[in-house]
Amino acid sequence: MYTAKHTFFCESLDEGVLSSDESNHAVRVLRLQEGNTITLIDGKGQTALGEITAANKKQLQFKIIERNQLAVRKNQIHIAIAPTKNMDRFSFFIEKVIEIGVDRITPILTVNSERKTLNADKVRKNAISALKQSGNLFLPEIDDLTSYKDFISNQNNHNQRFIAHCDNDNDKIELKQALDPQKNIVILIGPEGDFTLEEINLAKQNNFNPVSLGNSRLRTETAGIIACHTVHLIS
Repeated sequence: MYTAKHTFFCESLDEGVLSSDESNHAVRVLRLQEGNTITLIDGKGQTALGEITAANKKQLQFKIIERNQLAVRKNQIHIAIAPTKNMDRFSFFIEKVIEIGVDRITPILTVNSERKTLNADKVRKNAISALKQSGNLFLPEIDDLTSYKDFISNQNNHNQRFIAHCDNDNDKIELKQALDPQKNIVILIGPEGDFTLEEINLAKQNNFNPVSLGNSRLRTETAGIIACHTVHLIS
């Protein structure tokens, strides 16, 4: 399939319009005009080639020229992670796991969390930008900030469940050894101060298996990236 120079995110390709943010970028920043072709991604595994039919900075309109086959993932990767106090570091995590490939991200609020609030709209905009840059086809579902206990108690029994923590734990094994690449995966990543012992025990009681990501003590965003990459290496 032929692809155009510029790529835009559009959740519903059949509607034939870009969001106000994407339209503004196309018309005011990139100076695209009627008749120009653009590559479109919907974040669900589908891309298309479109032609601009109305170059309006508030609502750019297009028609589909060509569509590709829908891509399919063989397993689902869900990372639940405590957002860092420094938003640049959390944005870096979002960017890198989208480049690697992740299906869902849940920011979690733990006892030792440094960040107690999160701007969901800003996080989503950063995620869309990362998706367009990476060439990946799947935009992860990004949840609102969720309490640790609520997250733990609402997990699907069919998923593989892991908790990566720094406490000395005889039950811990390497994530790469614990993975079954044919199953969906949920991984808990704690804050800089790590999970508390009570949180670790609660996870174990809810069938989360303790895992190690290596011998080094990793920063939160690094641990999340390594966990995601490890799953892809095994899969």
